[in-house]
Amino acid sequence: MSVKEIFESMDYGPAPEAAGDALAWIVDRGARFGHFINGSFTDAGDGFETKNPATGEVLATLTQASQEDVDAAVAAARAAQPAWESLGGKGRARHLYAIARLLQKHARLFAVLETLDNGKPIREARDIDVPLAQRHFYYHAGLAQLVGSELPDRRALGVCGQVIPWNFPLLMLAWKVAPALAMGNTVVLKPAEWTSLTALCFADLCQQAGLPDGVVNIVTGDGAVGEMVVRSDVDKVAFTGSTEVGRKIREATAGRDIALSLELGGKSPFIVFEDADIDSAVEGVVDAIWFNGGQVCCAGSRLLVQEGIADVFHARLKARMANLRVGDPLDKCIDVGAIVDPAQKARIAQLVDGSGGEVYRACTAPDGCFYPPTLISGLSSADPLMQEEIFGPVLVSTTFRTPSEAVQLANDTRYGLAASVWSENLNTALDIAPKLAAGVVWVNGTNMFDAAAGFGGVRESGFGREGGWEGARAYTRPVATLGPREKVSGFTGASVEPLAVDRTAKMYIGGKQVRPDGGYAKAVYAADGTLIAQAPIANRKDLRNAVEAARGAGGWAAATAHNRAQVLYYIAENLSARAGEFAALIDRQTGGDTGKAEVEAAVDRLFSYAAWADKFEGAVKPVPARAVAMALHEPCGVIGALCSDDAPLLGFVSAMAPIIAMGNRAVLVASEPFPLAALEFMQVLETSDVPAGVVNILTGSHSELGATLATHMGIDAVWSFSSTELAETIEAGAANVLKRTWVPSGAIDWMGDDAEGRVFLEAATEVKTVWVPYGA
Repeated sequence: MSVKEIFESMDYGPAPEAAGDALAWIVDRGARFGHFINGSFTDAGDGFETKNPATGEVLATLTQASQEDVDAAVAAARAAQPAWESLGGKGRARHLYAIARLLQKHARLFAVLETLDNGKPIREARDIDVPLAQRHFYYHAGLAQLVGSELPDRRALGVCGQVIPWNFPLLMLAWKVAPALAMGNTVVLKPAEWTSLTALCFADLCQQAGLPDGVVNIVTGDGAVGEMVVRSDVDKVAFTGSTEVGRKIREATAGRDIALSLELGGKSPFIVFEDADIDSAVEGVVDAIWFNGGQVCCAGSRLLVQEGIADVFHARLKARMANLRVGDPLDKCIDVGAIVDPAQKARIAQLVDGSGGEVYRACTAPDGCFYPPTLISGLSSADPLMQEEIFGPVLVSTTFRTPSEAVQLANDTRYGLAASVWSENLNTALDIAPKLAAGVVWVNGTNMFDAAAGFGGVRESGFGREGGWEGARAYTRPVATLGPREKVSGFTGASVEPLAVDRTAKMYIGGKQVRPDGGYAKAVYAADGTLIAQAPIANRKDLRNAVEAARGAGGWAAATAHNRAQVLYYIAENLSARAGEFAALIDRQTGGDTGKAEVEAAVDRLFSYAAWADKFEGAVKPVPARAVAMALHEPCGVIGALCSDDAPLLGFVSAMAPIIAMGNRAVLVASEPFPLAALEFMQVLETSDVPAGVVNILTGSHSELGATLATHMGIDAVWSFSSTELAETIEAGAANVLKRTWVPSGAIDWMGDDAEGRVFLEAATEVKTVWVPYGA
C-alpha cells in the first residue's frame, strides 16, 4: 500500500474534550441557580431545566424570574450607576481589564460550559466565542480609559436592559455588557432560556473581579422575563434576536424617551463570481452556513453562483459536504454539533419539508437533536426558503448571470445584516460591496468579527452598531439636555381676502411647485392678526408623491461629496442674497425680532455642512487580523423629517442640510405654525443646482403627516423635531418595517453649537463595515 493510499484510508479518530471541570462547577453550586442581583446570587426558586442538547441530559435547574426579581435587579442597577459612572473611565477600565484577564484564565471552563449548554462544537467555542469575548472586554477597557478625553461632551445613559439570544450566549453578553460598562452604565441582562449557564458563570467571574455590587445583574427565564426587562424603568434596551420580537420591542419602547438598539435576523447572500477561487469559496460556504450549525443571524444562507461555474461549484460543494462530520460537540473532530433544542430542530425540519426544491444531503446525523447539512436548489427568489430565516444548517442556492443581477438577487429580501462577495478581481468585489443592502460585507471571506469593527444591520435586520466607537457612543447621551419640546401654536386673525397680491404658497415636490392634492389651505396670520398668506395642507397622497420623487432621485447618493458640497455652498450664497427678505418674513410670522440672526445662522449652518460633506470620514479599523476592515459612511436613503416650530427657517435648514450633505434625499414637513419661510426657501433651491427630488417640502399637520412618514414603506428613516408628544406615534409606526427613527429627547437650542455637527451626520448615515483580507 502506498503512502497516498494509507492517508486516503485514514479516518478521524475521536478526540473528546473532558467536561469534568465544567460539570463540577455546576455541581458545586448545587445544580440549581438563582438570579445574580446586587452582587450576589439569590436563592434558587421555581423554574426550568437547562439541558445538554447533544444528549438530552439535564445540566441544571434555573429560576424563572418574577416581576419582583426584575424590579429588584433594575433597582440595584439604578442605585449602583451614579457611583460606577463617577468612578471615571480610567477606574472602570481597571475592572474591565480584570474581567478580560479572568476570562483568559478560565477560558477552557467557559468553552466547555458553552458547548454543553448550547451544543456547538468545542472547537468553535474554544477558538472563536471565548477569545472574541475576551477581546471585547480588553478593547472596551481601552475605550473606557480614553472616554474622558475622546467623548468629553457625552455621559452614560444610566441603566441598560439587555436581552441576548441562545446562539452565542457568552459572546453576545460580551458585545453588550462591555460597552455599557465602559461608558459608565449599569446593566440588567436576560440570557436566553435555553443557554443561561455561561452568563451565570460570568456573574461568578464578576464577583472574582471585585466588580461593585449592582453594576451587573442577571435574571433568568423565558421570553416573558425579557418582556419585563424591556418594560422596566431602564434608559436603554439592547436586544439581539428575531425580527418578530424586535418589532414588538420597538412598539413597547415607543414614546418612552429611551435608547434602543436592535440586532435582528438575516438572510445573508453568499455571492460567487466566475473568477473566484472556487476551492476557497467552497470552504467559505462551509464557514458561512455550517458554522454553529447555521444558527447564526448573519449566516450566508443564500448561495448565489454565477452561471458559468455553477455546475463545477456545486459539484465541489457536494463533495465537501460528504466529508462534514456531525456528532458529539465535545469531540474536537466534529464540524457540526447539535441543534440547541428539539423545538428549534422541529422548526428547521418543518421549513425544509415544506420546500419544493431539490434537497441534497451528503452525510447523516446521529439520533437526537442533530440535523444534517442540507443544500436546496431549484427555488425561485420569491420562495419562502429564499426569503425566511431558517436558522439551521440549511443552504439555499440559485444562479445569476451578470453582476447587476447578483446585486438584484442579493438585495431581494427584507433583511440587510451581512453579505459575502467572492472574486479574485478586487475591482468587481469593491464595485459590488457598496451596492449591497447590508451592514457588513466580507470580501473573499465570511464570519469575520472584531470588537473594533462595528457590526449591525439595515432594513429589518435592525439598527445600531455593536463594536468600535460607534457602538460605544450608542451607550452615551449629551451631557446637557433641555426640557421637552412643546407644541407651538400660530397666530389667529380675521380673514381679509382678497390680498392685493396672491400669496397662496405651493409645496415643492420633485423639483416643482405643486398645489395640494386635497385642495385645502390654511391662513397664516401675523402677530397683529393680519393675514400674511395661505399655506397648503398636504395629505397622504402629497406625501406619497414626495416619497416617489425622492426615491427617483437616487443618483444623488452617487454624486461625489465634493459635488454635494458645491450645491450646499450655492444654497448658502443664494439664501444670503435674500437675507433681508427672509428675516422680515420670519419676524412677521413669529412676532419676534430674531429673524436676522436666524437667517445668518442658517447661512452659517449651510456652510458648515458644505464643509462636512467631504470630511465626515470613515475609518480603517485596527483589527487583529490580516485584513482591512473599512467602516464606510453610507446614506440612509430617503429621510422624512418633521421640522422644528421653534426656528422656522433655521430648524428647517438644520434638518435639510445634513440629510443632503450625506447623499440622502429629504421629505421635509415644514414648521406647522410658521410654514412660510420653508415654502419661500423652495425658490432658493430652484436657483442652486439641487437635482429634482433631492429636497421635497410639504406643509400641514405634523401629527397626521408624521404618522404617515413613520409607516410609509418608501421612507428609510424618520426624524422628528416637532413636539415631544409625537414621539410615540412615530416610533410605534416605524416598528412595522423597523426603520430608524431619531426623536431627540429634549428641546434643541437651534442657535447653539449642539444644533449641528456629528450627531446629525451620524443620524444621516449608516455604517457599513467592509472586510478585505489580504496576503497569500
